[in-house]
Amino acid sequence: MKYWIAVICSVHVARGVAGSYMQVCHGKCGPLKRIQPGDWVAYYSPSTQMGGKDKLQSFTAIGIARAGDPYPFDMGGGFIPYRRDVDWLSAQPAAILPLLEQLDFSRGIRNWGAPFRFGLLAVSPHDMQTIAKAMAADRSNSPALHPIQATQSSLF
Repeated sequence: MKYWIAVICSVHVARGVAGSYMQVCHGKCGPLKRIQPGDWVAYYSPSTQMGGKDKLQSFTAIGIARAGDPYPFDMGGGFIPYRRDVDWLSAQPAAILPLLEQLDFSRGIRNWGAPFRFGLLAVSPHDMQTIAKAMAADRSNSPALHPIQATQSSLF
């Protein structure tokens, strides 16, 4: 089991949560292949709209990848991105700034946003647990999901 942060604007996150899927890196398949069924995924949204100037800088969704491979989806106009199905948890957005010194990938790092430029970042179980707690993630209404890890699952 691995833990990932995917980067996308919150408007696109809302579409994915509503449809129980995720897309990353402008619809590329390669990054989605790295995510396996049972892996945890948190979306980080730097802004509300793609290319927006607002500084939302928040985790906006958290969930667990479902079984199955990434698949193409025709959105019209010649755009056919790849998607992966995800069981999204009930959660609240959480600003990243108060978490920066708690997260392994950003603790003590001045340019903490640099790893996000690739669109998908592997993180530690500790980081995912910290994000899930900050988001008040609730898996009670989700289908049989795997805990983060036996040693990290006190939240769930």
